Amino acid sequence: MYLIKSGTLITASETYQADILVEGEKIVQIGQSLSVPDAEPVDASNKLVLPGGVDAHTHFDLPMFGTVSSDDHYTGHKAAAFGGTTTVMDFAVQEPQGFEHSLNLWRQKAAKAAIDYSFHMNLTHFDEQVAAEIPSLVEMGITTLKVFTAYNGRLRLDDGSIFKALRIAKDHGMLVMLHAENGDVIEILTAEALKAGHTAPEWHARTRPAWGAVEAGLRVAGMASVADAPLYVVHMNAAGEVDMLDYARRRGVKVMGETCPQYLFFTIDHLRRPDGSKWICSPPMRTDADNARLWQGLADGTIQTLGTDHCPFFFDGTKPILYEGQEVAIPGKELGAGDFTKIPNGLPGVGDRLPILWTYGVRAGRITPNQFVALNCTNPARIFGLYPQKGSLLPGSDADIVIWDPEKRVKYGAAMARHRTDYNLYEGWELVGYPEKVFLRGKLIVDGENWLGQRGGGQFLKRGHGEVL
Repeated sequence: MYLIKSGTLITASETYQADILVEGEKIVQIGQSLSVPDAEPVDASNKLVLPGGVDAHTHFDLPMFGTVSSDDHYTGHKAAAFGGTTTVMDFAVQEPQGFEHSLNLWRQKAAKAAIDYSFHMNLTHFDEQVAAEIPSLVEMGITTLKVFTAYNGRLRLDDGSIFKALRIAKDHGMLVMLHAENGDVIEILTAEALKAGHTAPEWHARTRPAWGAVEAGLRVAGMASVADAPLYVVHMNAAGEVDMLDYARRRGVKVMGETCPQYLFFTIDHLRRPDGSKWICSPPMRTDADNARLWQGLADGTIQTLGTDHCPFFFDGTKPILYEGQEVAIPGKELGAGDFTKIPNGLPGVGDRLPILWTYGVRAGRITPNQFVALNCTNPARIFGLYPQKGSLLPGSDADIVIWDPEKRVKYGAAMARHRTDYNLYEGWELVGYPEKVFLRGKLIVDGENWLGQRGGGQFLKRGHGEVL
């Protein structure tokens, strides 16, 4: 039993001083000047008290391009916890043997989970049998499907199948998530670039034009409107996407948007650096104008959530790093030296999200502390059927609590981020404000620099029906 005393609680809608009594895995009481002699006191004076972060977009232990993302469901979860995130959602790969088989494979991978987790189901093959099987996912606690308008011949569904999936989702209280790019345009431009000898990392961005994301997002939003189904557009990265999201929402379409920190700070110019492959992800970085429009979308409520699309790879997987006392080397971005199409797509980020967005979002005056909690904690929990269990500070909620020191100054980078990879996008950035203690269901798992969590300490979350925000 813990009694968190004298902190300033920040929720999605309120800021106030109070004490929090934690008993077992739950918050049991919130009030002024609580006195519980049997409880272990935790002094939160001059500190902020936030709900644990909820990252609805992560990829752990994901096979790609002959290698695998370098964080698994322990190492990535540990990094998340040090950054103040206590719940993550990954994507289960659709296997020919059916959804139950697919989900079981990913739950086995996640047996080492260090924080709480759930899955979305990729929908990359569609026929009548798949259509009939989709409702069974709800009974398994999976209420989301992800579809792609890119990756021709691998992940992409045709428009008709996406429309049918939207209808099925609507009938069963599910949500369709969309990776919006134009796969046909990408295929043509990539072939032309390679033929012309353009192999540098910047051509990853130049062959995936922003207009493809803009038109694909609006196209599927139109299908969602006809199906009267909700839609969630992942990793929005272009100004036009925010414009189209606003356009659709103003016309009553039940569409929501997510962006990621990398799209707020970096541009195609970073891909032109000698170490440009560090910034390779899909969709790619855009321009300063795109970054600014995304910030505006966060501030005015057009965009509902911040995820990370965490999918890290080593920059140089031939050189081992030391992780928990052991040397680790996993093939990474060097696989694409001389050919941008062979660079594994993905970045580290699950541990960066809250610290980076606090300094460069809240302290910079771009978003309020309450918006910070809404975007990173409460809104994802509400949209994905976990509220008020997660993403909230309420009696009865899981005691996923972050005690945040708003004045702590750190020089950020790979060592502090604790991802199992050899670089960090924010190396050397000066931050003000950082997690001091992190609780997962009432258990202290991060105490300053000390890791108190464990493999297998996370729980699988069966999700209910979410909200449309």
